[in-house]
Amino acid sequence: MVLYTAPFPNSCLSALHAVSWALLFPCYWLADRLVASFIPTTYEKRQRADDPCYLQLLCTVLFTPVYLALLVASLPFAFVGFLLWSPLQSARRPYIYSRLEDKGPAGGAALLSEWKGTGPGKSFCFATANLCLLPDSLARLNNVFNTQARAKEIGQRIRNGASRPQIKIYIDSPTNTSISAASFSSLVSPQGSDGVARAVPGSIKRTASVEYKGDEAANGPASGEPAEGGSLEDACIVRIGGGGEEGGRPPEADDAATGGQARNGAGGAPQGQTPNHSQRDGDSGSLGSPSASRESLVKVRAAADSGGSGEPGATNSKLPYKASGVKKAAARKRRHPDEAFDHEVSAFFPANLDFLCLQEVFDKRAAAKLKDQLHGYFEYILYDVGVYGCQGCCSFKCLNSGLFFASRYPIMDVAYHCYPNGRRSDGLASKGALFLKVQVGSTPQDQRIVGYISCTHLHALPEDSAIRCEQLDLLQDWLADFRKSTSSSSTANPEELVAFDVICGDFNFDNCSSDDKLEQQHSLFTHYKDPCRLGPGEEKSWAIGTLLDTDNLYDEEVCTPDNLQKVLESEEGRREYLAFPTSKSPGVGQKGRKDLLKGNGRRIDYMLYAEEGLCPDWKAEVEEFSFITQLSGLTDHLPVAMRLMVSAGEEEA
Repeated sequence: MVLYTAPFPNSCLSALHAVSWALLFPCYWLADRLVASFIPTTYEKRQRADDPCYLQLLCTVLFTPVYLALLVASLPFAFVGFLLWSPLQSARRPYIYSRLEDKGPAGGAALLSEWKGTGPGKSFCFATANLCLLPDSLARLNNVFNTQARAKEIGQRIRNGASRPQIKIYIDSPTNTSISAASFSSLVSPQGSDGVARAVPGSIKRTASVEYKGDEAANGPASGEPAEGGSLEDACIVRIGGGGEEGGRPPEADDAATGGQARNGAGGAPQGQTPNHSQRDGDSGSLGSPSASRESLVKVRAAADSGGSGEPGATNSKLPYKASGVKKAAARKRRHPDEAFDHEVSAFFPANLDFLCLQEVFDKRAAAKLKDQLHGYFEYILYDVGVYGCQGCCSFKCLNSGLFFASRYPIMDVAYHCYPNGRRSDGLASKGALFLKVQVGSTPQDQRIVGYISCTHLHALPEDSAIRCEQLDLLQDWLADFRKSTSSSSTANPEELVAFDVICGDFNFDNCSSDDKLEQQHSLFTHYKDPCRLGPGEEKSWAIGTLLDTDNLYDEEVCTPDNLQKVLESEEGRREYLAFPTSKSPGVGQKGRKDLLKGNGRRIDYMLYAEEGLCPDWKAEVEEFSFITQLSGLTDHLPVAMRLMVSAGEEEA
């Protein structure tokens, strides 16, 4: 399949569209700024209350007449531009595909070793997030602002979080030699302040100091053979002695530094201009910040009396410390013994993130900024997904679908479908579903190993359960058609082996509200497994809501990733800062509903995976699941991530 790298099939149409948008944009921008000046966020309200000389109010009074006059003057040009823009949309392609051609050190994208379908298995990491990158006037309805600056900072945070080394911490003691539960989201950089690699002592301390600045990313083994099956790819394994004494002698080391580092194209996040993306003391969202999460960061310190080597060692070595008593990852001790996989609230996106699915990237300029930042880590990106204007039987679309996809693996096929039943405010956006087929490897017999990923954003109005169920029906039908049309295999001659089938996105319903019972019982959940769900209306005890209470986004307790992580680890904090279902009973508001409701908030962002329809004798299992706070202050949703382990059968091994 040919992927579209431009929105129009020829340069003539592209030029006409550029002219029409140049005529439309001044009116659009002035209207957006004019409306935005009358919708203050809670952050701006607090600034106004704390500072009697706050200039924002004065600027609003002075510039409103100017904006209004310019808006009226731009209307004739906007009308001409609209007449030219609207018919062009029938020839517009449903997405733009971007590939980073330069994959060298300056380009930043990771070079991945191809999976051959052999060995114990291969892990793939997925993440999804709703970013609320709307025009600024609309974003303020969700209490976030400065869409362009937020887009840039979000891209930097995701890139820096995903490109850090993946740490495997093992405990070597008579009673516990299993992997530490902190390994999923931990960050380690055994470097001194001068950037020189240090030897690592046997004891590990959690600390609030960041050594790793995000300039380098672990994107593949630097030396030696790849980790077995790829599951420990880019890992730094540290052995902790059983004596428990600080400053104990380190174990024998092959090399004295962490390995597998390559540039990710980032030199540390710059200081922003708004509170949504500025780096405060204690902000661990960008890895260049002065402090980091107590629960998600570990720093390796070289004790003066440790007796270990303190001389600089060779950099980019792999697996610096090995221990004969270390158990394999398959035998790790889970953080929660009642669950088959690790799960946590993390201050960082998972290391070695492979696929990223985003929603509400509506603003085209913000999408371009986000793409430029994420290309420092992801080689393949799809953005500006959706349709505009009048398309078929759908209502007029002012906004695209808001879907955005980034991948480290090649994209083979793409399909997009717009939901035809959106109404009211949701009908103005071309919400739909994006289907992708990616190639993740090939067997020694030249069979392609592929995976399917579906990204969607369902109808938002809370009373429209029937519409969401219809959209879930369409999602399943479209996905079945996409798999059938893109498959080049037959039972007798399988040219492709399916490794995984994942659905993710913002479903706009939760699994604990009595008002969402219709969606909770949908057949989608019989074909795809939700790692956080026990059954209709019943969540697992560790699952938390992904929708934040927008009124409290700028509270000091949650305004940084580190602080938000700590708050969400307590039941009291979750009840205070997560959104809960609103009651239809009169006189019972959000606060009263929180007192009555049992649960951990509204989880409306989902990650589902299929256990059927894969290659025979292959099995997909969740290895890790996390709720991520790295985008605190930048969006009103919590991103979620899932690491899926695909295990090959005996015949393939």
